[in-house]
Amino acid sequence: MHTQDFPQLASIEVIEQGFESLGYICSTKIATAVFLAFALRKPILVEGPPGVGKTELAKTAAELLQVPLIRLQCYEGLDEAKALYEWKYGKQLLYTQVLKEKLGDLLQGAQGLAESVERLHQFGDIFYSEEFLEPRPLLKAMQQERGAILLIDEVDKSDYEFESMLLEILSDYQVSIPEIGTIKASVSPMVFLTSNNTRDISDALKRRCLHLYIPFPSVELEERIVRSRVPDIDQVLRRQLVAFVHSLRDLDLKKTPAISETIDWARSLLLLHAHQLDEEIIHNTLNVLLKFEDDINTASAGLGELLRSPRRA
Repeated sequence: MHTQDFPQLASIEVIEQGFESLGYICSTKIATAVFLAFALRKPILVEGPPGVGKTELAKTAAELLQVPLIRLQCYEGLDEAKALYEWKYGKQLLYTQVLKEKLGDLLQGAQGLAESVERLHQFGDIFYSEEFLEPRPLLKAMQQERGAILLIDEVDKSDYEFESMLLEILSDYQVSIPEIGTIKASVSPMVFLTSNNTRDISDALKRRCLHLYIPFPSVELEERIVRSRVPDIDQVLRRQLVAFVHSLRDLDLKKTPAISETIDWARSLLLLHAHQLDEEIIHNTLNVLLKFEDDINTASAGLGELLRSPRRA
């Protein structure tokens, strides 16, 4: 993917404006990382707590560039067959049956065993050609004619063995298939790797990537996000709910409310025709923000103090 082909990424300011037009309000730091990753043709490793917009960043980039988003969801035990490629075994089996039926015709006129085996060997090579190759996300991303956004989501949930497999791909955007040879991307995809920091990523993988850490947004930035996603909500209520969510994030919770949950809460309050926050409306809708009963009890016990938070002043 080359800069001249994608004016949407021509500068940091253009990226910020383009993302905002699609409803993704990003900081200058995020826009700068995306600009550099694209210009340097390097993957970008996006780390941060769950729910801060790491996956959404890749989705918005694909929408902005109007190229396919190809997503690989990582998990423990993810292997080459699910991530890179596998053979179309059903199609190979079908062709094997056809070959058996035509075996007499194929071997007609063959002189001896050696010549017969040589003829069969020619057909065996066909079964391991690109026609029988089933590309998985990593290979599929390298086959896109106009390029693609490759999202390797939650890479920290995969094994170190999977990371090792990624090294060749992220270094040269190519993959070696023993039966075929090396397949190289004609247009390198733009790669986003996300991590929730459940384990350390290997140094070798980090060296190949630009690093971006996305924390929870500031009050001002989160207000802009809510205004973009829920434009009809009252300004006073928007300020109150964002301040309340930030107060919740200071508590010792099992799951801190994410940006997506702030947006869901704003939409819920709008549907309930709320004009300002009070204890009753919070008690009735706290389950939109918090996903564990223990967290709801913790927040409810300190609700009066949360409502008097300095952030709400």
